[in-house]
Amino acid sequence: MTDVDVTVAATADVDGRAQIGAGTRIWHLAQIREDAALGRNCNIGRGAYVGPGVTIGDNVKLQNYSLVYEPAVLGDGVFIGPAAVLTNDEYPRAVTPSGRLKTDDDWTTVGVTIGEGAAIGARAVCVAPVTVGRWALVAAGAVVTKDVPDFALVVGVPARRVGWVGRSGRPLVAEDGGVWVCPETGAEYTEKDGRLTENISVVDGGKSF
Repeated sequence: MTDVDVTVAATADVDGRAQIGAGTRIWHLAQIREDAALGRNCNIGRGAYVGPGVTIGDNVKLQNYSLVYEPAVLGDGVFIGPAAVLTNDEYPRAVTPSGRLKTDDDWTTVGVTIGEGAAIGARAVCVAPVTVGRWALVAAGAVVTKDVPDFALVVGVPARRVGWVGRSGRPLVAEDGGVWVCPETGAEYTEKDGRLTENISVVDGGKSF
């Protein structure tokens, strides 16, 4: 079911069984498959693909030609860069060991989970079933094969953590005592046992996080 306040380009392919939230815009050549659920105020770029049953939160951006395969789950405010791919098959083969073309009954899909506010850079690949944590940043061209902690900045093939980022996406600056500070907002974070947590509440437009 699609909300009346939705923009869909004439060349887009949106299955009638998909759920599209108010304010969402779906651009040229994008495809939204059956039973996908998109939240409010999303922006689905040219040629992007959303697989059957994929769940996408509010205020999500899928840039041009990004591919989100089922059963991926994307939190609110997620960014998927141009030509990025979220896979869904741990052991990909076109055929069975006997050489018969595989059907849906011959494999089990596994999904990628992207936490609130996280960003996946252009042409990055997230190999299912990984989880990318809240507000993490995956650099362009990275290949994610292991779970990414909240606020982590990961780069390379395979992706490895090289720093931390805040909600603004800017790399955090280290201070004494395991404290990290965002150079843009001044927000403080504490690192402990390889994890980063926010020290204080963040207020944006009257909403406290």
